Amino acid sequence: MVYTDRSSAGRALGAHLEHLRASNPLVLGLPRGGVPVAAAVCEVIGGDLDVLLVRKLGVPWQPELAMGAVGEDGVRVLNPDVLTHTGVSLQEIATIEARERAELERRKRVLRGDIPPIPLEGRTVVIVDDGMATGATVVVACRVARLHRPARVVAAVPVASTEAMRRVETEADEVVCPWVPRSLGGVGGAYHDFHQLRDAEVTALLC
Repeated sequence: MVYTDRSSAGRALGAHLEHLRASNPLVLGLPRGGVPVAAAVCEVIGGDLDVLLVRKLGVPWQPELAMGAVGEDGVRVLNPDVLTHTGVSLQEIATIEARERAELERRKRVLRGDIPPIPLEGRTVVIVDDGMATGATVVVACRVARLHRPARVVAAVPVASTEAMRRVETEADEVVCPWVPRSLGGVGGAYHDFHQLRDAEVTALLC
């Protein structure tokens, strides 16, 4: 099972989220890759579309491997298993976190501008990414969302590792993932087209 692209993955994921249609959900894509998935989910189940800004903290010599993640409102999560295995130092973590928080602020200016985020309070919030390898980014997203008192937090991705599913199930009220392979080498392997999205592609989907 391989998805054609993020939009087709979003439509497939949306079919598993039809039970949320009546709740008028707020679908939050994690930029950049989660936004086209979220936009397609929103086409299927309705509701509102917005972004929730988080950044992966990648291992210095293997950036795609998340040793943690940071989000708005100062939230941070570290993955102790990855840190133990890789031996990343506290100084390296601090350096990477500073860089990623600067990028978080840049994306906030580019993707939101002066437009305030849609309020989460009392809403059924669906947090969408293009996949979960470690789950760190989605865990941070769930914790950021909880700060705004939503009625319910649902995490939804087209593909995930078993480890990520276990981590996120402790954070979200519901986790929806149609494809959990026995071994997930990387999220990109689940797509024929997994190109690096530009800011312009993301902002076009949010207009």
